[in-house]
Amino acid sequence: MPSAESTHASVHEPDQVRPTRDDAVARAGSEVIGGPIGRRALLGADWWTPVRVVALVAIGMFALGLVQKAPCYNGGWFFGASSQYTHACYSDIPHLYQGRGFADGLVPYFDKLPGDMQYLEYPVLTGVFMEVAAWLTPGSGSIQHQEQWYWMVNAGMLMACAAIIAVCVSRTQVRRPWDGLLVALAPAFALTATINWDLLAVALTAAAMLMWSRGRSLAFGVLLGLATAAKLYPVFLLGPLFVLCWRAGKWRDFGKAFGGAAVSWLVVNLPVAYFAFDGWSKFYTFSQERGVDFGSFWLIIAQNSSHPLSTEMVNTLATSLVLLCCVGIAVLTITAPRRPRFAQLAFLIVAAFILTNKVYSPQYVLWLVPLAVLARPKWRDILIWQACEVAYFLGIWMYLAYTTSGDAHKGLPTDGYHWAIGAHLLGTLYLCVIIVRDILMPERDVVRRTGEDDPSGGVLDGAEDVFVLGPAARPTQPAAHTEEPQVAWGSQNTGPSDGRSL
Repeated sequence: MPSAESTHASVHEPDQVRPTRDDAVARAGSEVIGGPIGRRALLGADWWTPVRVVALVAIGMFALGLVQKAPCYNGGWFFGASSQYTHACYSDIPHLYQGRGFADGLVPYFDKLPGDMQYLEYPVLTGVFMEVAAWLTPGSGSIQHQEQWYWMVNAGMLMACAAIIAVCVSRTQVRRPWDGLLVALAPAFALTATINWDLLAVALTAAAMLMWSRGRSLAFGVLLGLATAAKLYPVFLLGPLFVLCWRAGKWRDFGKAFGGAAVSWLVVNLPVAYFAFDGWSKFYTFSQERGVDFGSFWLIIAQNSSHPLSTEMVNTLATSLVLLCCVGIAVLTITAPRRPRFAQLAFLIVAAFILTNKVYSPQYVLWLVPLAVLARPKWRDILIWQACEVAYFLGIWMYLAYTTSGDAHKGLPTDGYHWAIGAHLLGTLYLCVIIVRDILMPERDVVRRTGEDDPSGGVLDGAEDVFVLGPAARPTQPAAHTEEPQVAWGSQNTGPSDGRSL
């Protein structure tokens, strides 16, 4: 029978990565709360486990995001066209309560809506989420009162999603639970969480990544299919997973993941598509017909051109660009000196879709936050990227304030908004370049510097390659003169090395 002392010592993992010891920025930032954690600290020995701390911080930051929306809650959404922009507190949620028929009891996808938008333009699972919130909203009082309640009900449901995302990221890489703080503390995450309903798809995707890291391929597929039923972007993760499983010969696991995703997506979508095809297809036709919109480099081109490209041409070019990025990511996966980590490729493929798309709504940053943390858990790089996203968040609202303030011209003119778009694009590209560098030089990867292969890779972690091309097919030789620690990866090296995190 173990003693109390030995039981105490085994509660936490001795090789757990602690950012205040291994990350210079985290260490400097920790001075605000008393400095880096001591080497004798017994993390996980009491109620305050890393996962619980991360969850509470995520809820606290979400609450601060709600406070930031207070000027709109008390009037900006209802009085004055530009007030909600000058206070940077805009949200689709209260406006669509009446605009999409929830106030009138209309059934999404089945009942036609008055006005230009005939049907709800969201995927089915997001529509269900919106409808459930409408059921929980009191139907009495003024329409303003109902819209305030609708936003609060949605905020409560989205807060649960935010906590799930932070917890899933903390648990995905077992030795790095504190990385979840990068999600919980991300300023753009708190600022954009209640603009729209994207957190539902992000939570399902984060849960899917957790399941994959535990080797549960079918559960991963089911959750990813549900995420795709809430938003389109999660389906892109199947592309890099296919190439990774090709390189590792894990066809059975990919088949279970793909099958689970297809079945769960069909279970959600087929009934609505069968009984209300016009309403169900509105999301897809709207995405196709939508013109160049906010946040994209296509908008910069259009606003600086005397002959803007047609929507059809932009669709063709954007599709071609994202396909070209997919080919590039596939080539990188097959030829990299070490098989890339799944999280790295997941971030790259979603970032490619965002960068080439004809619209970038400010809440789309939510798609990338958990993937970025899993791909590059480096405080400096995440904060640089987040600073760019906050600049864009402020830029779009100030631009809308400028366009809706009439002759007063309060806010950011068009040229200034283009700089804000540029900040978003450059920040995302910066993170992409860093991650590609980590793939080509795995000794620079924060996660792999400790000797691990792919701790969030599930069946791919430590697996042998069966299909590689180019330099990856030849054994690499260490440089003759290098100060970097030489790291061995894979199942032969399961313990920590002497290497320090970047």
